[in-house]
Amino acid sequence: MFRHVLALRQVARRSFTSSTRRELKNSVPEKQKMFQEDNGLPIHLKGGTSDALLYRATMTLTVLGTGLVLYELYKAAVPQKK
Repeated sequence: MFRHVLALRQVARRSFTSSTRRELKNSVPEKQKMFQEDNGLPIHLKGGTSDALLYRATMTLTVLGTGLVLYELYKAAVPQKK
């Protein structure tokens, strides 16, 4: 049993360490140009459509959460009439 565990560990190590690394293109200079250009947009929206959608979703959840908290506070502060 122990022999099988050692063999499995050795096979797993070989498959991860002997694999060739892929060449990745450095995209940092392109991102720097995009974020540093003066186009009048705030920095949190310069990423494009995905940033705008994420911003709107965050704002919607924030407003809804604030409204729910205020409703629950009101419900807790005003006693129920029986």
